[in-house]
This record gives sequence, structure tokens and C-alpha cells, in this order.
Amino acid sequence: MNHRQLGLLRSFSLFFLLPGLAGLLFSAMVSTHYLDTLPRLPVPAEMRMVPRNIHGTVVYQTEQEDRMLTLVEDCSVGVFLIGLGTGLVYLRKWGIAQALSAEDDDQVPEQA
Repeated sequence: MNHRQLGLLRSFSLFFLLPGLAGLLFSAMVSTHYLDTLPRLPVPAEMRMVPRNIHGTVVYQTEQEDRMLTLVEDCSVGVFLIGLGTGLVYLRKWGIAQALSAEDDDQVPEQA
């Protein structure tokens, strides 16, 4: 694998890692906000009937809030794992490339 392909693989990995991590941070912030603002008991008048356990505390949210936060969490994890996987492939290929170049340097005949 040449340097250009390794660079593309590294960019591809970062392209998925960073947004995935940002999505996970965003969902953690929303969860913390929910913990501070949502009721601890169901409120049928506001349609807050769907429970969510956040750090051992149950809060009640609407179905739409539950769907959106779950979607953000699941998509963020998926995108992050794609980035992590491609990053591991990049590190493996980079390591092999480094080993091969070091091996080539060792095989250069010495000049007298």
C-alpha cells in the first residue's frame, strides 16, 4: 500500500471517528439535560410516559424524544465503530509499510 492510499485510509478513518465521537458527546449532553429537566414521574397530560434510565435515575419523556435520542446514540456508535475499524486497518497497514521500509534499508549493500 503506497503513501497516498495510507493517507486516504487515515482521512477516511478520521472522517468517521470525529463525527461519531461528536455525536456521542452530543447525546451525553442531551441525556444530562434530560436528567436535569424531565419529570421523575409520568405526566400523561404532557405525553411524558416513556421511561429512560440515566445513571440510575428514571425520567419520563415523550415517544419522539426517546426516538430521537436513541437514533442519535445508535448512529453515533455505528459511525464511531466504522471509524475505529478503518483506523485499526490503517495502523496495521502503516505498521507493515514501516516494517517493509526498515527491512529494505537493512538490505542495502554497504559500499566500501
